Amino acid sequence: MDLGLAGRTVIVTGGTGGIGRHLVRQFAAEGAHVVLTYHEAQHDAELLAKEIGNNTRAVRHDMSDPDAAPALVNHALDWTGRIDVLVNNAGHWGSMAVSDDSRFEAVEDWQSLFRINAEGAIRLSRATAPIMRDQKWGRMVHISSTLAVGGAAGAEYYAAAKAALHGFSRSAAFSLGRDGDILSNVVMLGLTRTDTNTAITDAAGDHYSALAPIGRLLDAEEAVRPIVFLSSTANSGITGQVISVSGGV
Repeated sequence: MDLGLAGRTVIVTGGTGGIGRHLVRQFAAEGAHVVLTYHEAQHDAELLAKEIGNNTRAVRHDMSDPDAAPALVNHALDWTGRIDVLVNNAGHWGSMAVSDDSRFEAVEDWQSLFRINAEGAIRLSRATAPIMRDQKWGRMVHISSTLAVGGAAGAEYYAAAKAALHGFSRSAAFSLGRDGDILSNVVMLGLTRTDTNTAITDAAGDHYSALAPIGRLLDAEEAVRPIVFLSSTANSGITGQVISVSGGV
């Protein structure tokens, strides 16, 4: 299937993470120009960009900085003159940790954690929306977590921020859809095997595998395929949705 991404410009935040790097590789394989962002992992980001080639750029992006979103958008426009796809993939856990003995009222940085995850993605969506409206074409995909609906002790503020994106994306789909072929969706990932979370999947993988109809966790390559599809011309009618990509958990 031709996804129609060749020559289009894609921004993937958190491009060095376990999911992010697979997204970057898959978009690049489809012929897209990819701006991958990183916060602290500059070396990893530059290695990934070098591995993929000239159609990839690594850019530092701080989700907590209000000025970072317009700067990132300007970087993409200076490079290719367009922005077609935004994948809000980056996430921030702060000092929280999923644990049965976690107490949410003891978390000191809860406001920062909530604001970085919710406002960081919304700011970047606000910054890219005018470009997509002018082009009359665009795709936004906001990466969420099954924690937003399933919950877990220790995930209160992260889950709340991700749930906020569900509401934002749903309403944004109506606003954006008035101005062209511009779609906004949420992909809600479950626990996924990546090369950066082996400690978590080793500890909890059997539990979540037992809950899944397919009897196993998805790996990163499987998880990114629906994201890339939703970001493409092949998706012409799915918008305003929250789609679970979790192996059925």
